[in-house]
Amino acid sequence: MPTIVPFYASLLALLYFYLSVRVIRTRRQEQISLGDRRNTRLQRVTRVHANFAEYVPLALILFTFVEMQGFSPILVHGLGLVLLVGRAVHAYGVSQEKENYRLRTVGMGLTFGAIIIAALRLIGEFLVGRL
Repeated sequence: MPTIVPFYASLLALLYFYLSVRVIRTRRQEQISLGDRRNTRLQRVTRVHANFAEYVPLALILFTFVEMQGFSPILVHGLGLVLLVGRAVHAYGVSQEKENYRLRTVGMGLTFGAIIIAALRLIGEFLVGRL
């Protein structure tokens, strides 16, 4: 039973909740209930929220498999921490009206790195077990 991934999933859930509240708040402030009416502020907060929702579930599934395969707890903590920092940095960078592309790039790099490392470890474990 995984014990490490649920901790990071919980922290990420809180970040997701915060991003959701920002979308709701922005919709109320801009008086836009559906769509975005080409409102760049709403587009920005919506994309930050959606981008989070697009990447985090897959990452957490992979991390859970890594933990269940018995890999080092340090690896599992590392993956969780890198994903959490990556998503926070990405959200902050993209949320700025004058977007900081460096933060966006770092955030995506950390996110992709964690996903790729988890995927490669799992593929490697599968192949070693088959040889």
